[in-house]
Amino acid sequence: MRTPTPLTPIVLLCFFNVLQAQSQWDDLEAKVIQWRHEIHQNPELSNREFNTAKKVADHLRSLGMEVQTGIAKTGVVGLLKGQRPGKVVALRADMDALPVTETNDLPYKSTVKATFNGQETGVSHACGHDTHVAILMGVAEYLAQNNDFAGAVKFIFQPAEEGPPKGEEGGAPLMVKEGVLDNPKVDAIFGLHINSGTPVGTVRYKSEGIMAAAQRFTIDIKGKQSHGSTPWAGVDPIVIAAQMVTGLQTIISRNAELTREGAVISVGSIHSGIRFNIIPETATMVGTVRTLDDGMKVLIRERMKEMVPKIAEAYGGEATIEIEETAALTYNDPDLATFAVKSLVGSLGEANVQEMRAVTGAEDFSAFQEKVPGFYFFLGGMPKGADPKTAPSHHTPTFYVDDAGMRYGVRAMVQLTLDYLK
Repeated sequence: MRTPTPLTPIVLLCFFNVLQAQSQWDDLEAKVIQWRHEIHQNPELSNREFNTAKKVADHLRSLGMEVQTGIAKTGVVGLLKGQRPGKVVALRADMDALPVTETNDLPYKSTVKATFNGQETGVSHACGHDTHVAILMGVAEYLAQNNDFAGAVKFIFQPAEEGPPKGEEGGAPLMVKEGVLDNPKVDAIFGLHINSGTPVGTVRYKSEGIMAAAQRFTIDIKGKQSHGSTPWAGVDPIVIAAQMVTGLQTIISRNAELTREGAVISVGSIHSGIRFNIIPETATMVGTVRTLDDGMKVLIRERMKEMVPKIAEAYGGEATIEIEETAALTYNDPDLATFAVKSLVGSLGEANVQEMRAVTGAEDFSAFQEKVPGFYFFLGGMPKGADPKTAPSHHTPTFYVDDAGMRYGVRAMVQLTLDYLK
């Protein structure tokens, strides 16, 4: 029988370093998951992320960073400097939750309630921003403990990605306005979004336009009030609203060139009336337009402005429409995308980095990309073996993503950062 060759000191040292590195990742993953659960149980609405911001700021200060708070209402920015001068890269996570009552049976389920638009509602991280915050806190801790790099990293924890309350400014546009990309000037920015229909361990990306431009529209309809038993004595704004919902969809089906890019018009809210037997005088509709092509965006906007008052007039009423920009096209710089894909392949493996088609969701991360080159990608959060067709979608009471995805998010963002700063 052959005697095994003793391991040399160099081999032993390498083996020890591998185990030590693995242990560091395991410990960090446990922390990230714990942070995620804590944030999930304590969700806060847009521009109201006070406790989340404090948790983030305390963590960044504990890592020895320069920290700014109160940016764009409740935003937090941390600056980590490397060992040598170099480029500045920004990493962004959004912090706000949604007015959605969670129905999942989880040990860290949200039971928080709040008032939104005058109505009491449950609050939950039904879009996964809790995971974004926890992942970026983990990236910050890893890089602070392994800061032998040139340049600096700016950690941007952003409020109000879902949109600030009515009458308030907020989100990425306000952070840009308040100079978050300056002092020091950012050279590039990276962001990710968890996805409940993408398997854990994979990421998806697209060069150039990846998410749609978004506009919010408000339609105010004026009719004539009457008794519910004598509709002929009035002008029913609810009937006019119903005709508008149908009419607006013909813009998509008959005016938009859908072979070029997708487009969506959705009415998300209709409010009118107060009693079952009174035809009200007014109605208000609020909705969103999503486009992936600038020319189509202009066409749809103009057709809506033409159609809305004419539909109301046809039924004896009046109507006005206001359309406001809420997010530009989320555009991944092609050169930065080429670099980022190579980095993601290096950290996650080629089979786990998948190209995708553009989606009609929107992101105010686009406000950063309008100023500096940016790259935005989707991180898998669906449990392995689950069916994407039945996975709970975003912005719903049953939205769910697996904790197992946290590790891949941290690894991907760490590698992107270090590769970019080389």
